Amino acid sequence: MRLTLEVWRQTDPADAGRFETHVVDDATPEMSVVELLDRLNESLVEDGREPFAFESDCREGICGACGVTVDDRPHGPQPNTPSCHQRLSSWTDGQTVRIEPLRSGAYPVVRDLVVDRSALDRIVQAGGHVAIQAGTAPDADTTPVDHALAEMALDFAACIGCGACVAACPNGAAHLFVGSKLTHLASLPGGREERGKRARAMIAEMEQDFGPCSSFGECADVCPAGIPLAAIAAVNRERMRVVLRGKND
Repeated sequence: MRLTLEVWRQTDPADAGRFETHVVDDATPEMSVVELLDRLNESLVEDGREPFAFESDCREGICGACGVTVDDRPHGPQPNTPSCHQRLSSWTDGQTVRIEPLRSGAYPVVRDLVVDRSALDRIVQAGGHVAIQAGTAPDADTTPVDHALAEMALDFAACIGCGACVAACPNGAAHLFVGSKLTHLASLPGGREERGKRARAMIAEMEQDFGPCSSFGECADVCPAGIPLAAIAAVNRERMRVVLRGKND
């Protein structure tokens, strides 16, 4: 399968950047977008040219590192699928595929397809953790947890931090990401003691770099972990809870 690739080239954050056009003649429908970039880079290296920089790690849809924008859509055309699982069967012979970085004001381009997503890390550093007593681990049944509640917490904890939700949002909001963290940590006993403090810190940090949520829903459509839109409501719920409880929480 012959595909024409338009790939973003940017040498450093100060560079204006541009698209470069290349042709891959031996693509197959089973290949992923990331494997397509591998094949392109192999041919560039063989010709003595500079390969494109991009991130990838597990290639199993777990780490979130490989996120790119494909044909103006974070990760690619298949809903709720990471870039490493976006198969070329979505395109046909002779088509053009445009690949560029995840686009958001909160994600400055480092080089080519690599962006700095440390704004998400700062949110987690602000409060995405729990404090526990050091020492011997308690028995597993010391604190009973309802099965349905535990399953819900795991569903929201599935976020892989790829940042596609922000890139898909017209406002550049991070509410799906933050709401997933707030929900899963507040749902289980280990995270309840710091619930108010966590919400204040994480929401304040979020508002430093990201835009407001207008409930477009584009974020949930591209999320590889399938985080539901209910996570967005959790941000305002936790914010209101802090206001009502004040310093008592």
